Formats: sequence, structure tokens, C-alpha cells
Amino acid sequence: MSTPTCTVGVVLGGVAPEHEVSIISALQAAAALDRSRYRPIPLYIAKDGTWYTGDALLDVETYRDLDRLRAQATPVALHPNRHGTLRIVEVPAASRWERMRHTPLRATIDVMLLGLHGGPGEDGSIQGLCEAMGVPYTGSGVVGSAIGIDKVLSKELCRLHDIPVVDFVALRESEWAHHEDEQLDRCIDMLGLPLIVKPARCGSSIGIDRADTRAELDAAIEDAFRYDSKVIVEEAVTALREINCSVLGTPAEAEASVLEEPVPSSEEEVLSFQDKYMREDDAGSSGAKARGPEGMASLDRIIPAELDSGRTTAIQEQAVRIFQLFECAGVARIDFMMDRNTGAVYFNEINTIPGSFSFYLWEPSGVPFDRLMHRMIQAAQQRFSEASGRIRTYDVNLLSERSLSGFKGSKSNGSGS
Repeated sequence: MSTPTCTVGVVLGGVAPEHEVSIISALQAAAALDRSRYRPIPLYIAKDGTWYTGDALLDVETYRDLDRLRAQATPVALHPNRHGTLRIVEVPAASRWERMRHTPLRATIDVMLLGLHGGPGEDGSIQGLCEAMGVPYTGSGVVGSAIGIDKVLSKELCRLHDIPVVDFVALRESEWAHHEDEQLDRCIDMLGLPLIVKPARCGSSIGIDRADTRAELDAAIEDAFRYDSKVIVEEAVTALREINCSVLGTPAEAEASVLEEPVPSSEEEVLSFQDKYMREDDAGSSGAKARGPEGMASLDRIIPAELDSGRTTAIQEQAVRIFQLFECAGVARIDFMMDRNTGAVYFNEINTIPGSFSFYLWEPSGVPFDRLMHRMIQAAQQRFSEASGRIRTYDVNLLSERSLSGFKGSKSNGSGS
């Protein structure tokens, strides 16, 4: 086997409710990397925000005891390096003896593979950090990530571009507190019942509930505010089919995967967190028994979704349009809702770092997992190279002696700007 030429920092965990889901997705991605090309270095973000590394962090068994993990893993800090790479440096031990015992760990990262879900991992924050550090990273940029994580902004953008969405009401916690009855009236008067309630900036079906009565709506909104300061209340599609499509590429050139139809484990119309991530002991759509945590790959689903060719093509084209509208990159998954009775299709949400990177949609589309990761990394490096070719500084020193003398003069003679 040839020596890997690219070191990939696999970022997983994070300060978000989807911490464990991220671990599953990122470890799946790390295992799929072609070792002749890529050397993965795990970068685990603990629930308190501390960053760690260590070879054991590539093994899912390590995460069964988080206290032991933190005792054995190496805490690290990120340091900007020459443009295009990032250094990770071991955080010095508190005791002088420990510092003298060994040479601190140092490593250079060529590209960051972002496997975080929700919160600061998928909302543009970590993407902004990578931009500031000057290192390529997989997935969408700051703008697409920030809008994509927000279900309210996502739907407003789609509606602005004539992409169908169900009617909804956005609630902020400050509007809800001490005005519950007024806001309940507003939601029911505008939308009727039943309704679906979601935290605006969470994923993995966390905090999502259906409300058939005013009392259930009150309870669902209260619960959603536990996860986010903004909540979306939307019309329920009562004869619901969920249809999802993954898109791979860049804003300039993208392609759609086959479609899937997730299957809830009960009569509930809303997929739960348990449906998506805690069914590893069940038979999936292939009929094979899953082995270990499978992430989104464990969900029962119909692939390809049972739709006629015309409807399939229309949804795929809409998915690519949304991907490009949000200026996404790498791989994303766009989720749609279809009304069984009318056939109407509505945009539901976009996942800019989808669970399991949607590999289960790309394998039947002719793109195996290792190739999917390769294309994501290539897209990251291409985007970084293109951005680096732009003018990033302006070669004028406004703080030179000559410039400052003029500034001082304007201050001393009392003249304005």
C-alpha cells in the first residue's frame, strides 16, 4: 500500500444534542477513507468543548466510557500553520514532570472532514473557524450552513424562490414567555390543527412532536424551547410520505442521488430519534441484521422510493436547485414531504452534514462510500484553491508613518472626517 499523501482531521462529537450521532457518522466516514490516499486523525470535541485526539478515538468502543476516554486521549489545541494546513498541538500538562516526560504531540492537518451534527458543528461556526485558520474543510460554507440549520430561514428562502413549503409560524422564546395563550391562539387561528412543532435549529428529530389539541401544542412548544430559543410550528401533512434526496457537488455543478422513503416504526407520522438512530438490532431495508451502531443507515427505508419516473426526476431536480440556492458543497440531504392525497410536494429541510453522509443513497447511485469521501475531499480542496486565488489583502498600509501623520493632523486641528 502506498503512503497516504493527505492527512484528514476527522472532527466528531461536539457541544450539541446530536453528539453521539456525530460520532457514528464521522467514524463511518473515517473507516471509508482510502488509506492509500488519506490518513485520518480523529479530532473529538467533548461535550464541554475540549478537543482531543488519539488513535483509539477511531474505535467506536472507546466512546462507551467517556470518562475513561478523556483520561486516555490527548487534549489538543488548534494552531494556524502555513496557508492551507492546520497544526494540532498537545495542550501542555499541568505538572512540570509530566511536561518533561515526553515530547508534546504535534501533527499537521491538510483538510478537515467535518462530521458534526447540529448546533455549533453544522451552523457555520466550525466552518468559520476553518476559514479563519486557513484550512480546507468538507461540506458547505458558512452561509449555506447557517441558513440550512435554521428551519425558519430555510423555509423563508425557499418560499421567496417559489419552492413550496407548508404554512408555518415562527416563535421566539421572548415572544412565548408570559404570552402563551396569545401565541397558542395565533398558531391555531393561522394554521389550524393538527400541527408539527420543532426546535428551529436542531436535527435528528430531537424535540419534534405532533399536536392534535391545544394542550398538546402548549406542551410541545414548551419542550421544543428546551433545545432552542426559536421554535417553528407548522401545518401537519396528515397523509404524509417523506421523500429524501441527497445531492453531491458544488454550487456550480451538482448531481442527485436516488430517492428514499423512510419508514416510521409505528403509526406516528413523524420519524423519531429512536427511528433514525437506535434500531441497530432490527433488519433494515436490505433484510440484513445490522452490526453495531449504524447511524442513519439503520433506519428502515424504501430505496429507491416507489415513485414514477417523472415525479422522481422532478424531485431530484428540485433537490439540486435547493442545494445550489443554499450555495452548498460536498454532500447534503434535502428532505421533502409529499401529500398522499394531493400529490403535492413540499420542502421540509436541508441537512448540510447529513447523518452517515447519506452513503446509503450514494451506493445504489453508483458512488461507493470511499469514492463519496474522496469526492467530498476533492471538492473541499478545489473550493479552497479557488478562494485562495482571489485577492485577500489590499497592499496599502494605512498605518504607515505618512498615513498616520495625516490622521494625527486631522485630530489635532479639530477637522472632521
